[in-house]
Amino acid sequence: MMKNFLVTSIGKKVAMAISAIFLMVFLLQHFIINITSVFSEDVFNFLSHFMGTNPLVQFILQPILIAGVIFHFIMGFYLEIQNRKAKKYVYHKERGGANSTWMSRNMIWSGMVVLSFLILHFIDFWIPEMNHKYIEFLPEDPNRYHEELVLKFENIWRVVFYCISFILLSLHLLHGFSSALKSMGTNKSYASSVKSLSYIYSIGVPFGFCFIAIFHYFSH
Repeated sequence: MMKNFLVTSIGKKVAMAISAIFLMVFLLQHFIINITSVFSEDVFNFLSHFMGTNPLVQFILQPILIAGVIFHFIMGFYLEIQNRKAKKYVYHKERGGANSTWMSRNMIWSGMVVLSFLILHFIDFWIPEMNHKYIEFLPEDPNRYHEELVLKFENIWRVVFYCISFILLSLHLLHGFSSALKSMGTNKSYASSVKSLSYIYSIGVPFGFCFIAIFHYFSH
């Protein structure tokens, strides 16, 4: 029954929505931890050390997160290809401005930039972390995380690219957030609340990450 549902267009959209919501929850959690680096070095080090050494996070949640990212982007590209093949898509494309927003028509492009950023982010943060703990087996220092974060934002071009990526993520989320909730069958009576929440999250979280990068660049 479930297998049959997932092969339908609705089923694929629901699966896409679930992965999107999962990734948005992770992004919010990631932001909450990172914003503490602005206010308290000790709190940031404590939270980062906890996340970096907790077996549940490292060996269960982290692989699920990576799988979620891969699934979300593969499904996104697949659905985009299917949309382009559909006969109705040509009509909508020709009258894109009248039928949809710029954000919804360019999800694939903003998504590709965000994917590129995620790959670089993994290379920049995740791979060195795995190398530190599981390849070189360096001694664990619970106070190293804040200094490592600050060092990442000493280069102005890194900060610029980081902020541009999050601005594009904001555009991606402005359509994706409400679209995911609609695919999950959110009651239409909550449309206004969903739209407001979408704007708060989609603008607040990405620009919050930009603030963190800019703050550390000018503070050190």
